[in-house]
Amino acid sequence: MGSIVIPIPDGDQGFTHDIKQEKKFQASLSSTISFVQKNKDEIRKVIHAIKVGIALVLVSLVYFVDTFYKEVGDDNAMWAIMTVVVIFEFHAGATLSKGLYRGAGTVVGGGLGGLAAILGQLVGGIGNPVVVGVSLFIFGGAATYVRLNPNIKKKYDYGVMISILTFNLVSVSGLGGESVIEIARERFLMIVLGFAVCICTSFFVFPMWASDELHDSTASKFEGLASSIEGCVEKYFNEKENQSARPIASFKGCISVLNSKAKDEPLLKFAKWEPPHGKFGLSHPWEKYQKIGETLRELAATILSLEGSVNSPGESLQALKESIKEPCEAAGSSLARALRELGESIMKMRRCQPGASIAPKLKVARQELSQAMSSFKLGKLDNAEGFAIACFVFTLMGVVEKLEDLSKEVEELGELAGFLQD
Repeated sequence: MGSIVIPIPDGDQGFTHDIKQEKKFQASLSSTISFVQKNKDEIRKVIHAIKVGIALVLVSLVYFVDTFYKEVGDDNAMWAIMTVVVIFEFHAGATLSKGLYRGAGTVVGGGLGGLAAILGQLVGGIGNPVVVGVSLFIFGGAATYVRLNPNIKKKYDYGVMISILTFNLVSVSGLGGESVIEIARERFLMIVLGFAVCICTSFFVFPMWASDELHDSTASKFEGLASSIEGCVEKYFNEKENQSARPIASFKGCISVLNSKAKDEPLLKFAKWEPPHGKFGLSHPWEKYQKIGETLRELAATILSLEGSVNSPGESLQALKESIKEPCEAAGSSLARALRELGESIMKMRRCQPGASIAPKLKVARQELSQAMSSFKLGKLDNAEGFAIACFVFTLMGVVEKLEDLSKEVEELGELAGFLQD
């Protein structure tokens, strides 16, 4: 009788298989996360496009509800769709502000246009178009003149433009003998409907908060400036070793901060319009972000001024640089650590107590730089060479002063915003 061999799997075989599966899952998860991070902006654009599509579908349902459609008519129903197309912006705060400006402009322009149309109908005959024409000329010209004012154009340009458009449409509609009040009412209701659809879609379907973007953008600038300081000091004192990687790499953070104003200003404006959400309360001090941004740009400009020292031919100064290398590198490290700590404080919304933790670092940096500038070390140098080195050290001292101002601004932000205590 033949023997039957029953294979018994190795006890470790199943365990090894599980490990391989886990590693594959981790690798897949890691690649997915990496893809999302690299294409974050594109993904957000796709989400925004989908949200606009959803809003257009919802507002177009007006055409499919027979009772509602017959009530408002084709000419008025399209105003809901126009409202979605015009006011739906990428950030939630931008959508809200633009919608409210559109509503205010519609009320003002529609109200005045209705009065002009009613007055024209009361005059009647040939006087009707004359009254409407004169009203269009006066209101259109006056509103356009007001719109050219820089302060009005910066803040209320869209609302004024909508008021001019609505005034024209409502006042002219009265020339056909239609009920001006009824037309204005129906169109205003359609605008309100479009506005409501935009707000609900923008706020509740993957909302894009300008406040989150501004907060994260402000916090990330600190790391860029810290890296710029470290890279600058390293290149200045290790010139021969860094001939191939010279000037721009260590100043990318500064250039990015200096170019950030055009992006941050709209974010700040939209953040003020957004309702309380997440970690941001009703009275979050957004003005402090503006002040911190200005101080960061001043600090970036000061750091960038070190580029002249880094790029200047310094082979003859290499021996002289060695005499101040140690204190300057120590000062640079202290400044970079202080910057990172301030940035982390904003990112995590926790108070870092600048008086207890940042001030000692800045004090050490100032002492190190004062040591480098001592008469004992620079008194024997040639005037031109001594001046070149002194410019570099004095600029670093300027960085210390700017960083002290910055730490005060961050501390005030923590107090006003109610950051948690470490």
